[in-house]
Amino acid sequence: MTPRVRAPELRGRAWLNTGGKALTLADLRGKILLLDFWTFCCINCLHVLDELRPLEEKYGDVLVVVGVHSPKFEHEKDPDALAAAVERYGVHHPVLDDPEMDMWQQYAAKAWPTLSVVDPEGYVVATMAGEGHAEGLARLIDDLIATHEAKGTLHRGEGPYVPPAEPETALRFPGKAVALDGGNLLVSDSARHSLVEVAADGETVLRRIGAGGRGRTDGPATAATFAEPQGLCLLPPHVAEVAGYDVVVADTVNHLLRGVRLSVGEVVTVAGTGRQWRSTVDDHAHDARAVDLSSPWDVAWYDDRVVVAMAGIHQLWWFDPIKRTAGMYAGTTVEALRDGPLADAWMAQPSGLSVSADGSRLWVADSETSAIRWVADGEMHTAVGQGLFDFGHVDGPADQALLQHPLGVCALPDGSVLIADTYNGAVRRFDPETGQVGTVADGLAEPSDLVVTAEGDVLVVESAAHRLTRLAPGALTAAGANTVAGPRHRLERKPTDVTAGELTLDVIFTPAPGQKLDDTYGPSTRLVVSASPPELLVEGAGTTTDLSRRLVVSGDVAQGVLQVTAQAATCDADVEHAACHLTRQDWGVPVRVVPTGATRLPLVLRGLDE
Repeated sequence: MTPRVRAPELRGRAWLNTGGKALTLADLRGKILLLDFWTFCCINCLHVLDELRPLEEKYGDVLVVVGVHSPKFEHEKDPDALAAAVERYGVHHPVLDDPEMDMWQQYAAKAWPTLSVVDPEGYVVATMAGEGHAEGLARLIDDLIATHEAKGTLHRGEGPYVPPAEPETALRFPGKAVALDGGNLLVSDSARHSLVEVAADGETVLRRIGAGGRGRTDGPATAATFAEPQGLCLLPPHVAEVAGYDVVVADTVNHLLRGVRLSVGEVVTVAGTGRQWRSTVDDHAHDARAVDLSSPWDVAWYDDRVVVAMAGIHQLWWFDPIKRTAGMYAGTTVEALRDGPLADAWMAQPSGLSVSADGSRLWVADSETSAIRWVADGEMHTAVGQGLFDFGHVDGPADQALLQHPLGVCALPDGSVLIADTYNGAVRRFDPETGQVGTVADGLAEPSDLVVTAEGDVLVVESAAHRLTRLAPGALTAAGANTVAGPRHRLERKPTDVTAGELTLDVIFTPAPGQKLDDTYGPSTRLVVSASPPELLVEGAGTTTDLSRRLVVSGDVAQGVLQVTAQAATCDADVEHAACHLTRQDWGVPVRVVPTGATRLPLVLRGLDE
């Protein structure tokens, strides 16, 4: 019989959404407790927040969700930044600030996001990593309700969530902006789920498109709804005339692209089903309204179509407004940094796009690798950035410069590029001619985008300050740039000791209750393995359909990171009209090569690990 494990006590720097009260496990006894280990930079964590909303509503009298914030980036350790993120993403449950990741260690979390379920008696009954667990969680909660109601250990009633006060500002966490013909600007007012047209001064609100509540309704400006919209793309006039709308909107949390007819403010859905993408990669053209998308974060007109930064699956997609088709443009869905042909490139949460003045380059803010990259002639290149775990605020030669989770990029007429270096609170400039990176403005509150006006002024979408900020005249001149030699950070997690030579990688997958592996459309599982540095692996890198892999680790490399991506396709068992599911997880596993290290590395793809 497996021994029951008591849940470790909840301790951290502070609590949010509790009215100032510090919660203990004793306060939560009698409730089903779901701990969500997350970090606000992580798109998979944001997906889980939305997956949990229906569960919180359905089981509100018995289920308490507590977000345990375990940060990756330095900026995420800032308590004010965390408080802003909790509001920005509509987190309506208590959040424990865990800046030193003590709770992460206590509950043995190994990936963002990780979920742990504690029963009403205070015992950990399940742990699961990644996203896509809503259905399995609902079945587990139903079982726990039945068991503990019968035992008399379940207590129904109000939970500990206390909503914060709603501040009064014209914008609330604006995401992106685009300059309109005539000088006005259109801004995605993300936390208020709408678009706002402002005058050329960047301040005067002229109209709002969207009712302001979270939803996905098409229609006139006063009735249409969005869910945390981000990127905006103004279509060329001849395309807009045929398509019937002027602006394409990345409706991020709805997993949709929406079209806006500016003359009347009418909103229409132009791509996506509203379901999150959980399929396999292909290079075919799809009916745009029949294809699933995943957290589109920005859009830009390039290569005679709309290119979409598909942050949720680490790819670029394309959308043709005239043919009304969509498909994959770049990336394999592996979350990492690798250049080369577009179909083979690796990205990590691309979140900002901008096209060079001559139309030859598409610039990409690749946020999780803290990188700025560009597309040209069918290939992906990296200008600034070193990988998933290296970040900081360092200027100078581009191959040595460091950013911290940039969300926006803006190509200037002179060929240089401005960067919204979000977690450094700065605007940076990269000059391809000199290969240098400089800082042109700092002290900003999470800048997320930049836009150049017809007069040549630069406006910064200063998201966490809820405003557009104009850069000072002269900031873009050589004399106006600073050279910052700030801190260099490398995300350090406790490494796994492995031995040189043969290492067996086993990805353990258990379908959720009521599901079975599904090979209707090909092999049901897929495993992608790479290493940083590549020399760490002598053999075993690449893609296979087997979740077990023989690796050969080099004895000449002391340490590195194994990058593993696994997915499994399942369907409901023994039911008519069975639904299909795709479970997916990315790991960056730090390893240290030592003589007495392990010869087997197990990773769990699907949780519900009893």
